[in-house]
Amino acid sequence: MTSSGEERALAALASSGVEHEVTRHGRVGSLEEAAAARGVEPRDIVKTLVVRRGEGDFLFVLVPGDREISWPKLRAVLGVNRMSMPDAATALEVTGYERGTITPFGSSTAWPVVADATMAGRRVSLGAGAHGVAATVDADDAIAALSARVADVTDPA
Repeated sequence: MTSSGEERALAALASSGVEHEVTRHGRVGSLEEAAAARGVEPRDIVKTLVVRRGEGDFLFVLVPGDREISWPKLRAVLGVNRMSMPDAATALEVTGYERGTITPFGSSTAWPVVADATMAGRRVSLGAGAHGVAATVDADDAIAALSARVADVTDPA
């Protein structure tokens, strides 16, 4: 049985026109397990992180699995001095997705998206609205569909 999050994410992906391959593998305990279950390298799993710029002002940051947000780089790109990661309850409230399942596709609010520059030109695996469900897509197609801003906003993990 699919969750409403999964249905919403996959419907949004389908309506975006982005070609995608869905993988269902159940819960995993690590990035490496997720990569093995999806048949990709850890660097090809892209985490969708929710970042708060201000009260009621959020955005998605797409971060490859082998990288982490560089707060100084992200602040410089966005021209803001302070940002934070919301708690799990707030992330659910502003996206409609539980932490670990978040994707910009089908989010309850279409927040702006920043994609790390290292994603460009690759096939990547994004979360798809439910634990253990992923969509493998051409990163450039997803970036275009999301009108994402591409920028250097990460450092190696």
